[in-house]
Amino acid sequence: MKKIFILLTTGILLFSCTERKDNQLKSELELKMNNIAEVYVKLVLKIGQHDADFVDAYYGPEEWKPAELTHDGNDTLIHKQLIEEADRLLNELENLSDYDATELETLRYRYLYKQILAAKTKLFMISGGQLSFDEESKALYDAVAPSYPEEHYKEILDKLDKLLPGSGEVSKRINDFKNDFIIPKEKLDTVFTTAIEECRKRTLQHIQLPPNENFTVEYVTDKPWGGYNWYKGNNYSVIQVNTDLQVYIDSAVDLAAHEGYPGHHVYNVLLEKNLYRQNGWVEFSVYTLFSPQSLIAEGSANFGIEVVLPGKVEFEKEVLFPLAGLNPDKADEYYNMLSLLNELEYAGNEAARNYLDGKWNREETKSWLMKYSLMTSEKADKRIQFIKKYRSYVINYNLGKDIVKNYIEKNGGTSDNPDKRWEIFKFLLSTPQTPSGLK
Repeated sequence: MKKIFILLTTGILLFSCTERKDNQLKSELELKMNNIAEVYVKLVLKIGQHDADFVDAYYGPEEWKPAELTHDGNDTLIHKQLIEEADRLLNELENLSDYDATELETLRYRYLYKQILAAKTKLFMISGGQLSFDEESKALYDAVAPSYPEEHYKEILDKLDKLLPGSGEVSKRINDFKNDFIIPKEKLDTVFTTAIEECRKRTLQHIQLPPNENFTVEYVTDKPWGGYNWYKGNNYSVIQVNTDLQVYIDSAVDLAAHEGYPGHHVYNVLLEKNLYRQNGWVEFSVYTLFSPQSLIAEGSANFGIEVVLPGKVEFEKEVLFPLAGLNPDKADEYYNMLSLLNELEYAGNEAARNYLDGKWNREETKSWLMKYSLMTSEKADKRIQFIKKYRSYVINYNLGKDIVKNYIEKNGGTSDNPDKRWEIFKFLLSTPQTPSGLK
C-alpha cells in the first residue's frame, strides 16, 4: 500500500499571542497570510477540475477560476505538480512561526494549514494513493471516529427489543412501527416549510444575519443523501430535499435546522460576511467538501438542532403532526425509540470503515447496516451508495456533532444556559475552526 507522509496536528507550529504587536510585523504577517490564502484558493479550484465533488461552493473572483482542463494523458504529472504546490504552501506557513499573532490570526493559521493538508491528501488519493479509513479521516477531516465492538450495539438492540411491540427481528419491528410517522408526500412541502420558518425565526432571535439572506427549497430524487445545501454566495442557498425514501415527521425539523437555520445556510452566510467580505480572507470564498471544514459544518448543523429547538418534540407534536395528518398518540413512544436509535449512530461508521478497508463485501456491509443501524433494505442500499461516493465523510455527522457539542458545553453552553450556548455557537460559526482545535 502506498503511503502519504504529511505533517499532522503535532507538527503544526503555533503562534504566541500578545496584546501589543509591532504594526509593521502585523502588516507583513497579514500580507503573507493573504498571499498564501490566494494561492490556496487557486489550488483548490485546480483540484476541483480532477474531482467534481471537491469544490462544494465558490463565490470568489471569477478570474481566479482556471481555464478548462484538457485531458492529454498528463494527469499524473499535473497531480505531482499540484502536490508540490501544496507542499510549498505548507512550508511557507511554517516559516511564519516567528510572528506574534492575535487569537483570531492563530485560528486562521491553523485552519489554512489543515485545509492545505486535506487538499494534499485528496490529490494523493486522486493519484491512486491508498489510506485506511482512519488514516483518511484523520488527514481529510482532522479526526478519527471511535470504534466499538459488536457487543456494544447488541446491548442497545436488546433495550429496543424490550420496548418494541411484537416479536421477531428488531430491524423489521422498528421500521414497521415507524411507518405510522411518515409524512405523506403531498404534505411534505407544508410540513418542511413550517419547520424551516420556525427554525429561522428562532435563529434570528440570537444571530443577526444580512437582510438579503435567502434560500430556495427544491425536492429532488435519485440522490445518495437525504438533504443538501448548495451555498451560492451573496447570502443565498438552494436547499434540496431528497424524496427517494420516506421522510419521517422528526426529519422535518432535523432537515430544516441542519440544512438551513442555524445549520449550513447560517454557517456559510456568517463565514462569507465576517471573514471573506469583512476581513478580506479569501480562503473563505471557497468551500472544499473533503476537508476539516466539513466536520465543523456537519457537526454544528447536527448540534444546531438541539440549540434552535430544545423543545423539538413538543413543537412536532403540537404543530407538525396535525399538518402532516398524523396521530400523536404514540409520539412519546416513538421518540423514546429514536433516543435509543441515536445510540446506534456509530454503527454506520463501522460499516463504512470495514467496507472501505476491504474487510467486508457489499452484502456483509448491507447486512450490518440493516441489523445494527436498523435500516430497511432500500435505505441500506442508499447508505452504501453514499459510502462509496463520499467515503470517510460519514464521520462528520456523528463525531462532528459530538466534538461541537463537547466544545460548547465545556465552555458553559449547556442546555440550562441557552444564551451562553447561542453565544458560543455563533462564535464557532463565525471563526476559523479546526476539529483538533476544539478538543
